[in-house]
Amino acid sequence: MRRSPLLAIFLTVMIDLLGFGLILPLMPLYAEDYDASKATVGLLFASFSAMQFLFAPLWGRLSDRIGRRPVILVGLLGSVLSYTLFALAETTPAPLAVLFVSRIAAGVFGGTVTTAFAYIADVTSTEERGRGMALVGTAFGVGFTLGPALGGLGHHVLGSMAPGFLAAGFSALAFVHCLLVLPEPERHAAPHEEEGRLRTGSLGRVLRLEGARTLLLVSFISVSAFAIFESTLALLAHERFENWTPLANGWLFAYIGFWLIVAQGWFVRRYMKRVGERRFIRMGTLCLALGLLAIGYAKSPWLLGAVAPVAVFGLAMITPSVASLLSQRARQGTQGEVQGVNQSVQSLARIVGPLAGGVLLGVGLQVPYEVGAAAMLLAFLIDLRLG
Repeated sequence: MRRSPLLAIFLTVMIDLLGFGLILPLMPLYAEDYDASKATVGLLFASFSAMQFLFAPLWGRLSDRIGRRPVILVGLLGSVLSYTLFALAETTPAPLAVLFVSRIAAGVFGGTVTTAFAYIADVTSTEERGRGMALVGTAFGVGFTLGPALGGLGHHVLGSMAPGFLAAGFSALAFVHCLLVLPEPERHAAPHEEEGRLRTGSLGRVLRLEGARTLLLVSFISVSAFAIFESTLALLAHERFENWTPLANGWLFAYIGFWLIVAQGWFVRRYMKRVGERRFIRMGTLCLALGLLAIGYAKSPWLLGAVAPVAVFGLAMITPSVASLLSQRARQGTQGEVQGVNQSVQSLARIVGPLAGGVLLGVGLQVPYEVGAAAMLLAFLIDLRLG
């Protein structure tokens, strides 16, 4: 795989996660400044993933038919527009409504991350597929680091409009780079292409693949549990630790993103082929369970920082392993469809997780993490029994 296409795909995925993480350290501010309830903040967080859930299969299927490159370019251009709207929200008469519109638009165009996974599958061998998916996971880590950092630090240093404009600038740079250097990978004709229309029933076809039901179920549970952690951590830290600010949240999420980069960019890429995807999934479910439980009972920022990487490593082992195993089972010409369904399932999990987290947080600060840990133990048993 050549360096320039690899960098372009890396940037595409990074931008997607940058937008996802942008509001993480700012959620307590929205709750205070716009008199938004915890449920409303949870909906704002989930709206991005709701649109990815709806549009990821469509983008994946469309890229199977018209090519990966044009879909990626459209997604990046849409991200520029949605982040610009995010930046301008406070200047409008209904800022909270405009924030929702901007997050919905970002989710629609962010669904093109599906195509990045399909691109990796197009240009890697079966033996190298896991490492390729881990590289995309590294881009997740970079985006997850930059997003909260831009949100927290940009808001603190440059003002409330800065995070959105900075994210729009990153998207614009990625668009120009892809426009100039990203080639279309070798095309694989999709089955029944002569029908001349997009087919329906993607989920049903993917579920018929060997082992796909178990893989997608484990993926859904794992991402839901981690989304509970993502969406509640800022509020948990704000309530549990004295003098905790959005700037501190920015640093906290940047720290978590750093460990995600280490996990995906070094650990998973180095050891996945040696250990195997299936073992990585089982190890990851146990790590995520242990990490979530420890986070729920962390009584100081230092202890929180010590145990959070355990959860991060857990998710980092699961998601690329699932993507790799699914891609190995996909028929020729259906990589976009298969990865689209996988991303759609993960997006659904990122809807369920934040909504459940908001409700559980009202019961007790540690309750979301107890439930998340229990869910991961269930995922381990499901994979052990059915995998």
